[in-house]
Amino acid sequence: MRIAVVGSGYVGLVSGACLADFGHEVVCIDSDVRKIEALKEGVIPIYEPGLEEIVLKNVKAGRLQFSTSLEEPVSEAEAVFIAVGTPSRRGDGHADLSYVYDVSRQLARVVRGFTVVITKSTVPVGTGDEVERIIREANPNADVAVVSNPEFLREGAAIEDFKRPDRIVIGVEDERARPVMTEVYRPLYLNKAPLVFTTRRTSELIKYAANAFLAMKITFINEMADLCEAVGGNVQDVAHGIGLDGRIGGKFLHAGPGYGGSCFPKDTLALVKTAQDYASPLRLVETTVAVNDQRKRAMARKVARAIGADVRGKTVALLGLTFKPNTDDMRDAPSIAIVQGLQDAGASIRAFDPEGMTAARDYMSDVTFAADPYAAAEGADALVIVTEWDAFRALDFRRLRGTMKSPLLVDLRNVYRRDLIEVHGFRYVSIGRPAEDIATGLGAVAE
Repeated sequence: MRIAVVGSGYVGLVSGACLADFGHEVVCIDSDVRKIEALKEGVIPIYEPGLEEIVLKNVKAGRLQFSTSLEEPVSEAEAVFIAVGTPSRRGDGHADLSYVYDVSRQLARVVRGFTVVITKSTVPVGTGDEVERIIREANPNADVAVVSNPEFLREGAAIEDFKRPDRIVIGVEDERARPVMTEVYRPLYLNKAPLVFTTRRTSELIKYAANAFLAMKITFINEMADLCEAVGGNVQDVAHGIGLDGRIGGKFLHAGPGYGGSCFPKDTLALVKTAQDYASPLRLVETTVAVNDQRKRAMARKVARAIGADVRGKTVALLGLTFKPNTDDMRDAPSIAIVQGLQDAGASIRAFDPEGMTAARDYMSDVTFAADPYAAAEGADALVIVTEWDAFRALDFRRLRGTMKSPLLVDLRNVYRRDLIEVHGFRYVSIGRPAEDIATGLGAVAE
């Protein structure tokens, strides 16, 4: 099948590469000339494990191409995915759909014959209706079926998620689109991935509902961590105990500094705004957004309390800047608020991240970026684990003890056990565990 993917960002590039790996002929399109030229030269603009290999393999096989032009790829395609950004709109928090609508107008001019137009971007309820209206208004003769097919890709595990999904949600209003979408995902038949066909508006809502629920789950366990600290409980044991209940499950129950990234912050906010517009407020989601925002800044205060009464003139070393491991994505990362809060209190920041330091420069200033964890920790008054990269799970604390000014580890991801740290002469502060606890130390696991 010939497929065009409009938008070669995270979702578009991963989706296009995986569809090509299934055997489809795919053209990824983007208006960014430099990005397309780089992709043609084999330079991948984002860090995602396994993506470079799959792109290069399918380019070499001739199944994956890149273009800045819509006309030829779209006119020849049976299915066209819209995978452009839908960032939060400045001022009111609604999803900015200007890119989606602009692409829709462009598609109207170049589609030929019956074409299925699929919104892969995360969009509010009713967006598919508007996309269809725009296309038909711009070209009354356009023979299109507009479909909703939201993505459920976790950064750092996107290839696996695309190829072995829990479900594939497809919202259709025109039944002619059903066999086309079935053919798109036919290669997943052997993996028994369920195709969930529903209405277009329901499909659009499923994506937001899923992200909002997971964001609430993270925020719930973070508040339980605060309670554990107050009463002497252990949040990891609490999470394990409730996670064994099949109705709850253990995923997304790892206490930390708050959620971030490209999806949860903007999607929860967009869902809140949509619900308010329809006079059906989602108070749980509203509270989740507020609590998570407050938590990130509170982590800076937690670090400051661990250091002492005054952090002015102190040096704090941060390990991990991206919102989660195995990505270079800095969008809404907790580290941004933590850095700002510590700097506001007068501390100097050194930091190391395996993949995120280049992107981090656009989000924070007056930070010294180090070559490795040990360079970051040299002469520091505190070492803070912000993101649980594998590279931080077996640090040499004997070496760190010898290079730091003050042996203090603030573990915001509960990667370590207290007894294994204190034996090296460190003071240890974690999330949701009592001061004397040396218990299970299950550690954080990336979602």
